[in-house]
Amino acid sequence: MNTCHYDKRMDFFYNQTNTHTEEEWSGTKLIIVLCFGACCCFFIFISNLMVIAAVIINKRFHFPFYYLLANLAAADFFAGIAYVFLMFHTGPVSKTLTVHRWFLRQGLLDTSMSASLANLLVIAVERHMSIVRMRIHSNLTKKRVTFLILSIWAIAILMGAVPTLGWNCICNIASCSSLAPIYSRSYLTFWTVLNLAVFVIMLVVYLRIYMYVQRKTNVLSPHTSGSISRRRTPIKLMKTVMAVLGAFVICWTPGLVVLLLDGLNCTRCGVQHVKRWFLLLALMNSIMNPIIYSYKDEEMWRTFKKMICCFFNNRRERHPSRMSSTVHSTRSTDTTSQYLEEVNHLPINQKT
Repeated sequence: MNTCHYDKRMDFFYNQTNTHTEEEWSGTKLIIVLCFGACCCFFIFISNLMVIAAVIINKRFHFPFYYLLANLAAADFFAGIAYVFLMFHTGPVSKTLTVHRWFLRQGLLDTSMSASLANLLVIAVERHMSIVRMRIHSNLTKKRVTFLILSIWAIAILMGAVPTLGWNCICNIASCSSLAPIYSRSYLTFWTVLNLAVFVIMLVVYLRIYMYVQRKTNVLSPHTSGSISRRRTPIKLMKTVMAVLGAFVICWTPGLVVLLLDGLNCTRCGVQHVKRWFLLLALMNSIMNPIIYSYKDEEMWRTFKKMICCFFNNRRERHPSRMSSTVHSTRSTDTTSQYLEEVNHLPINQKT
């Protein structure tokens, strides 16, 4: 009969799985990584908040596609929170964590990744609905979009909580993973295969949609009286989505492959030496997305510039009285000195 170890700290599980790399990132190296991670997280928070604010402020973004794009930015913002929590619970601290604390640390990361992936899948469905009808945006109602967004987060939270709910190795140490010492190898295999399969499905769907758009646009262009920019708008939106999806796949695939190798119990693959670098690569994905939005979408970039200009203008207008009084006093002094100078040059009889 297997014995459960819920009362143990993480050092017990790290020792059982022969995981010694937790001590490698300490001292100066750990400080450098934490400083770099803090700067990245700060940028993630600011940039993704700007994306969400832009969708709220600009009425041209009040369509299902941009609502889902804002939700993807919210997933990246949540990823920033997960990375901040991870920074304070990594390195030598990892071995001092309780089981529940470690589950929370990993659950936040899994939830953010699942939310981004589910959101990209829903965006694929939305793009398919709009492209088939040759429309810029689908006719999804706000209620349906709200339901989809809530469903995305429900699925993400569930996926992040599955190990906590029981699919772990706390009661079966022999099945523990090396990278995630209290995750069962069978769960890691299931989770990574599922995500990689969704990657492949989305790549195929987006590629087919993109080819469909190009084919239809080429066929209808000579017979369409609409403006060229309007006909190209669906293609521009698809290029934005393809860039976001490409960045997601590039940043997350190496980490998923490493987890899959660990789930398959590959002892010669050296997964311990690359896991943190691939985690940093996954962090870069949340940084890249807002940059892609602003680079690929001209309207989004214009909205960003307006928000930045308004922010700095508001800061300048916080002390108008001091500036006004200074200018007024300066002008008064200049006028007075000019008057005195003119008076001094007058003849004596005119002065009197």
